[in-house]
Amino acid sequence: MALILIGEDKSSYMYYQAILKAAARAGIDYTLPSSPTMNEILNLIKTLNHDERVNGILTFMPLPRHIDTRRVVNAIAPEKDIDGQGAFSVGRLAADESTAQLFEPGFTLSIRSTFLPCTPYGVMRMLEHYGVDPKGKKVVIVGKSLAVGKPLAMMMLVKEATVTVCHRETEDLGAETRQADILCTATGRKGLIKTDMVKKGAIVVDIGINVLSDGEIVGDVDFDAVSNKASMITPVPGGVGPVTIAILLKNTVISAKRMMGVG
Repeated sequence: MALILIGEDKSSYMYYQAILKAAARAGIDYTLPSSPTMNEILNLIKTLNHDERVNGILTFMPLPRHIDTRRVVNAIAPEKDIDGQGAFSVGRLAADESTAQLFEPGFTLSIRSTFLPCTPYGVMRMLEHYGVDPKGKKVVIVGKSLAVGKPLAMMMLVKEATVTVCHRETEDLGAETRQADILCTATGRKGLIKTDMVKKGAIVVDIGINVLSDGEIVGDVDFDAVSNKASMITPVPGGVGPVTIAILLKNTVISAKRMMGVG
């Protein structure tokens, strides 16, 4: 697995450190290339695409402002896009061509299949593990990023949930979130979701990551207050993050097996 960490974003660095620890336990090799310019990044990805020793490539977000994020992500070969962020992978998700994985736990990806974005897929797997079926439920997602919000909305729609996506221009966020049977938030804003914004008995999935000045990691949700009102809630850290990393490692193994022609 090739990990590309560019810039000094604290949440990216924490995610990077967590992957290194998990990768070491899982016996997966990793490298840390780092490039300051656009051309160097693209040349690096081109090299990694053709390197048979590399089975998966992950670029940490956000990238520095002077870097064209979509150009970088789209440069990763689809078969090595283990986080499912490239246009090819996202397009297949939008067209329901890669969503069989949401219904079949033992589903084996074909050589033409693409990976689903790991974080939203991790949310779906977590809900499934705890017996939560989104079908027919009101799902509210706060955040519309291509990394989490948009693909999570598409996955919830595949599961036949009624989905609302909120963002910074949503006029009355609380009015929307109070309707949610399942509330998912991924904004990176500490304490955004307070107890008066959550319906009693709702399921709350906190995907936000905020690294405070003292190094403490918190999510988007006021956990202590909301946990007394929600029927289920994920902590930060220790909630969605470890599931995301597990899927990332699994995808790397699947990619490696594909390259070796092993089923």
